[in-house]
Amino acid sequence: MARWQPNASERLVVAALELFEERGYERTTVIEIAERAGLTKSTFFRHFHDKREVLFGGGAMAGVLADGIAAAPAGATPFEAVAHALDAAGREAFTSARREFGARRRAVIAGNPELQEREALKGLGLTASMTDALKQRGVPELTSCVAAELGALALKIAYERWSNPTGSGDFGDVARRALSDVLAAGGLG
Repeated sequence: MARWQPNASERLVVAALELFEERGYERTTVIEIAERAGLTKSTFFRHFHDKREVLFGGGAMAGVLADGIAAAPAGATPFEAVAHALDAAGREAFTSARREFGARRRAVIAGNPELQEREALKGLGLTASMTDALKQRGVPELTSCVAAELGALALKIAYERWSNPTGSGDFGDVARRALSDVLAAGGLG
């Protein structure tokens, strides 16, 4: 594969996932990932800070969620704005073509404490992004925090359900059901 071909970032992600599945996260090097993708080590570091980051997409999801909240109708409640963000995540990141990748990614993360830690940190960043986006809509701080925390929980549950090999449906639909389930469990829905 020529180094000049497009989608270097995606190629690196796919190569990393394949190698993590074959050899394990700890036994895979950045050089091996870059070589599998037909790229160089320096190209890897132009796209990702370190080996852990390759499965976590940088800050793209935080932006998708924040933009989704910002684009919610003016009269939307905080939870409706979060639901709007979950729909945006489905359209932009969790497409049906990525479902199998999601299941494979989850399995690799489940098998490695370092990746589990990175996943938890990413979740905190997504929550902060949604909180900030809600506050920018004029939602009071405490309400923003609660809505974002519950939205992040719904996102996590939805991702697990959607990427499950037996899962089905559009991510936005799965996420809205997860949000309804979370709200109902908390006596809010």
